Amino acid sequence: MSTLPKELGWTSDHMYQYQGFWYTSMNLEGVMWAQQHFKATHLDVFLASTPKSGTTWLKALMFAIMNRTRFDFSTHPLLTSNPHELVTLLEFYFHWNIPYPNPNTPLPKTQLFQTHIPFTSLPESIVDSQCRILYLCRNPKDVFVSMYCFKENLTDINLAPLSIEEAIEQFCKGVSLFGPFWDHVLGYWKVSLEWPERVLFLKYEDLKRDSLFHVKRLAEFLGCPFSLEEEKEGIVHEIIKLCSFENLSNLKVNKTGVLQARDFIIEKKKFFQKGEVGDWKNHLTTEMGDCLNRIMDQKLDGSGLTFHDSLET
Repeated sequence: MSTLPKELGWTSDHMYQYQGFWYTSMNLEGVMWAQQHFKATHLDVFLASTPKSGTTWLKALMFAIMNRTRFDFSTHPLLTSNPHELVTLLEFYFHWNIPYPNPNTPLPKTQLFQTHIPFTSLPESIVDSQCRILYLCRNPKDVFVSMYCFKENLTDINLAPLSIEEAIEQFCKGVSLFGPFWDHVLGYWKVSLEWPERVLFLKYEDLKRDSLFHVKRLAEFLGCPFSLEEEKEGIVHEIIKLCSFENLSNLKVNKTGVLQARDFIIEKKKFFQKGEVGDWKNHLTTEMGDCLNRIMDQKLDGSGLTFHDSLET
């Protein structure tokens, strides 16, 4: 790690560049471990995204959709467990205070994992196994603001605070956790066009705008579409209600307690910020927003990928 390029970190002394992307030392250890040891099967499902893209919400939705025949809504695990406890971050298996699944231990046929690893750095078994990947993306300005606010919960108290001006300068250079943002997004966007049956590319803003349509679409992609009977019984609406920001953020389990992985300790409530589309306008100057727009236009030129600034566009 000492030989890798490094830059000023957002939450630690430095971030390190590995295979074209930036990581803290802790994240990089987890990525390298996953590349060397993780073995995916064709039945596995992965939720991939950059950090702070709405992953907590999608974890809950995917878990609820895939396990809807196992649990009653009145006693559902999401009522007593944080989504991050139910769906572990792949690169954190190396750090969480839980053992990596023993190959001799019976596990559900279809396992759900989450990852922030860029497509080009995924373990070979994920790419080769024909497993399904749901990629969630979000407007980069909202991602940046959410990431900047979230970092305040993680920063080493011995480090000088990073101003929002310094942070956006780093972000625009591509230096952010699991960044450059545009390379991360484009990697999954391109493969979703090549392998649409394996990779579903979903925008956070679209999911917010029409949750019913996209939850049903997600269930179809996961191989467990809702039956007409389930729709008539209101199961889709119950899942949307159960996993809503308003419901999850107000549960006692998400208001108290912490999640810990080695030196990473964070209160569960910090995973629920605002979840609003366009909140960047409350934090960034017009000049900051325009600068990031210009960079994204340049980086995404010719790809066909665009982002929404609001729910109306």
